[in-house]
Amino acid sequence: MWVFAARSDTLFGMPYGLKRYQQSEQSHFVTFSCYRRLPRLQHDLIRYIFVESLERTRRSYRFRVYGYVLMPEHVHMLISEPEVEFLAKAIQALKISVARRAMHYEKDSGTLWQKRYYDHNVRTAQSFVEKLRYIHRNPVKRGLVEKPEDWKWSSFRHYMTADPGAVEIEPQWTADRRNGRALRLLQIPNE
Repeated sequence: MWVFAARSDTLFGMPYGLKRYQQSEQSHFVTFSCYRRLPRLQHDLIRYIFVESLERTRRSYRFRVYGYVLMPEHVHMLISEPEVEFLAKAIQALKISVARRAMHYEKDSGTLWQKRYYDHNVRTAQSFVEKLRYIHRNPVKRGLVEKPEDWKWSSFRHYMTADPGAVEIEPQWTADRRNGRALRLLQIPNE
């Protein structure tokens, strides 16, 4: 059963029971998977394509990326709502961009992404920190690396070194850098 909900001047068709809270001015923890959870993101070339597409989409839709990780078969991101369009449109644009560019490099590309994505509104600072830690620890938990900083395909190195990287990450020091202030790195205690 499908329910159509009007928002602004746009209609959204959603499966019954699914609720997305967008235009809430909250951060969003977003997860989407490769088609049938196949490890389509295991090759560096496709990962580079994803990172470049994420930055291009971030600029076009004007949203902030607080954290991300590329896993072999899925992606996690902690992002703001776009300043233009709904979050769903920005995610759709990102997935289409990666899929189209990947087709040029993979002979047997097929379908790259599952159709849907998971979206959790981040309502508290505690939840924000939990989601960001989850993102950065995911490669370690899966046994892909021993330490978060060893996984090249996440935003962890930015938090550790303030290195700008290919995707602009928006912690406080990014705003400070943009406004010409000195960098203040966070001290992360050992857990």
